[in-house]
Amino acid sequence: MTDRRLHAAIVDAVLVGVSLLDVWVHVDDDEPLRLAFSVGASLSLLLRRRLPLLTFLLTLPAILLSDAIFAGLAALYTLGSLSRHRFLLGLCAAAYTICDMSSWPSPELDLSDTSTLITLGYTGATAAAAVFLGQLVQTRSDLSLRLTEISEARDHERMLTDQTVLAKERAQLAREMHDVVSHQVSLIAVRAGALQVGSRDTEVKEAAATIRGLSVQTLEELRHMVGVLRASGGRPTELTPQPSLADLQQLIDGSGIEAELRTDLPNGLSPAVQRAIYRTVQEALTNVRKHAPGAAATVSIRHEGGTVRTTVVNTAPTRPGLPLPSAQYGLIGLHQRAALLGGSVTSGPTADGGYALHLELPAEGRA
Repeated sequence: MTDRRLHAAIVDAVLVGVSLLDVWVHVDDDEPLRLAFSVGASLSLLLRRRLPLLTFLLTLPAILLSDAIFAGLAALYTLGSLSRHRFLLGLCAAAYTICDMSSWPSPELDLSDTSTLITLGYTGATAAAAVFLGQLVQTRSDLSLRLTEISEARDHERMLTDQTVLAKERAQLAREMHDVVSHQVSLIAVRAGALQVGSRDTEVKEAAATIRGLSVQTLEELRHMVGVLRASGGRPTELTPQPSLADLQQLIDGSGIEAELRTDLPNGLSPAVQRAIYRTVQEALTNVRKHAPGAAATVSIRHEGGTVRTTVVNTAPTRPGLPLPSAQYGLIGLHQRAALLGGSVTSGPTADGGYALHLELPAEGRA
């Protein structure tokens, strides 16, 4: 930040110096009024970053009274690089052209003279060039900022993808350890206990007791290791209670979106169907928050003729969203989950500029 401020101060000092040199070349010492306005216009460039419009207005008298126009061009360029009002920039360019073409105190313009029209064209082109150059610098800065944001978003998504793959590998390893190793160790503990009770040999009983104790200790350590492997991001994944329809309202309230829940589902739906509905609503609300800032959503869940229909519809976004890269893994997962339960997922834009996601599942959730 200090280097940037130092660079800005050096640039401002150079502009003021060049502007004063322009005044020294084009304004005579025996013209105090023109000299005062020209010097004031040069010094006003020190305010160009904080008050660009005021700086440009302060340079107009110098342009009108003298041929020292560098300060006006610098102020016009700065205004073009900082302002996004195209109409204002057009008015300022026109004001510069008129002031530069006028000769005070006799500002008449003979537009019937060809040379006057040519000079007017060159002067207008000069003013437009300063504005366009400022707009070009502004666009380059905006593009650089957007590219930085997109790069950060891509890195973040890549990190999340890597974490997801790692979590799946951990969960798979945890299942294998739990299903194979714990079963075998449990059998060893049971057999050791039976041997301890049924044997009359003291040494055999002591050995069986030792084997049983080690087996129990191994099972405890194995359970702890499985819990660590099943943890993703520091939170247990498969060991925590799975969400159900009773958690939908809490999910919607904590989504940060203006959303409404409409449901008439009966009790007794299978846990798999409830989890599928919950994950579908969760993914839809995440996509609304990510791709449709400011949009409102409606979550509708109905039970009709043995089929559960879930619809999440959002309105058109009210704020521009940053185009972020996406691998569509969320929707792919929803399609796979619905297919395993004998259902389907469809999605697409709506006529009013929003988006809709539909989930249909059989109420019994057949595999």
